[in-house]
Amino acid sequence: MSDRGVLVTGASRGVGAAVARTFAALGDRVVVHYGGSQAAAEAVLESLPGTGHVALQADLASPDAVQTLVDEAVKALGGLDVLVNNAGIYELHKIEEVSYDEWQAAWQRTLAVNLLGPANLIWCAARYLPRGGRIVNVSSRGAFRGEPRQPAYGASKAGLNSLGQSMARALGPRGIAVATVAPGYIDTDMAADVIHGPEAEDIRAQSPLGRVSTPEEVAAAVVYLASAEAEYASGAILDLNGASHLR
Repeated sequence: MSDRGVLVTGASRGVGAAVARTFAALGDRVVVHYGGSQAAAEAVLESLPGTGHVALQADLASPDAVQTLVDEAVKALGGLDVLVNNAGIYELHKIEEVSYDEWQAAWQRTLAVNLLGPANLIWCAARYLPRGGRIVNVSSRGAFRGEPRQPAYGASKAGLNSLGQSMARALGPRGIAVATVAPGYIDTDMAADVIHGPEAEDIRAQSPLGRVSTPEEVAAAVVYLASAEAEYASGAILDLNGASHLR
């Protein structure tokens, strides 16, 4: 059994909740971070096996809130061994359909949460992570194939990929490994309107497996990259899209 302190952002639902449950099942103590869904976060918290878990709220677009979140997580867990940057927002803003003000606002909101948030979390967490510590970022295949309906999302995830690789180089001398998972469509609430809507059949057909991934599959990849055995995967970006996009 493991016994690490793990901070998972965006853990009140979907992939984050699955990641939290998977770490807890290994014996780790988990901080379930949430933005606005306190009831959902508490439900996830109650579902976690083991003890020592806690739910903490923070607006990841706020640098001060991020610093407070990490400090409180360390205090609650008695240390920090793993940071999982999973939280993200996905906002429609097609260039031909939004005003200039709407365009700017979408970019500012998305980058603040999806890229600057993780960057600030890594800075704060790096002050506590020991040798053998792990950072795992949850990116997207959209970073590689483009997101014409949500360009800020695709760009933020491309930035997150680069951030992870830069931090793998920067933190490697301290024995801290940093890696990234880049899923395709996942069967979560966040994507429900799309993967269960009129485009559902076309979306599933993108993969030769004829389906989208589950949150548990992504969680398994995250937990592996956070393991001691995966140290030499530092800097890697793991495609997890059912061969729907190859590079």
